[in-house]
Amino acid sequence: MNHLSEYARLISLTLAGSRDAFGELYEATIKDVYNTVYFLIREPSDAEDVVQEIYIQVYRSLKKFDVSRPFRPWLMGVVMRQVQAYRRKSWTHVRIIKKAERTDQAVVYDFSSEVVNKVSNQSLLACVNRLPYKLKLVVILHYMNDYTQEEIAAILEIPLGTVKSRINAALQKMRKKKKNSILAMGKVEELNESR
Repeated sequence: MNHLSEYARLISLTLAGSRDAFGELYEATIKDVYNTVYFLIREPSDAEDVVQEIYIQVYRSLKKFDVSRPFRPWLMGVVMRQVQAYRRKSWTHVRIIKKAERTDQAVVYDFSSEVVNKVSNQSLLACVNRLPYKLKLVVILHYMNDYTQEEIAAILEIPLGTVKSRINAALQKMRKKKKNSILAMGKVEELNESR
């Protein structure tokens, strides 16, 4: 579901009190949201907590959403803010006790294999994981979620030039790491750049 009118319809019904409409909105977006959060956080239980917070925030913020604008970039903005909040919280608080597992478990989506398939290469995935956080964000949004550079600028609330610079810096770092690992392994084959 990528039609602006379908998202607008579901948002309108949700604001009118329909839980089913919000459920449909959730089902239409959970895959991308969970993939992104899991890739940035890596700890499944923490990722699930952040995803839950994201949808609580989405529900609370829908009345502020301008239905004439694209929904997915707005949603990814909520995702990025919640991931940032999680990172700030984890930096300032030491986790002493893991949350007790809930007896009423929701369906757990495991999209980790899809992330690997999307990136399609374990060594490339490892290179992305070793990038600094700010560079990793733009790579994930651009190459994994197929957002345009303009949409990424809006999602992260940074200038377009900064997005372009970060993508370029990330690609250069990944190329350099790949080249160094090829030299270290003694291979002389050329790098195959896909983008």
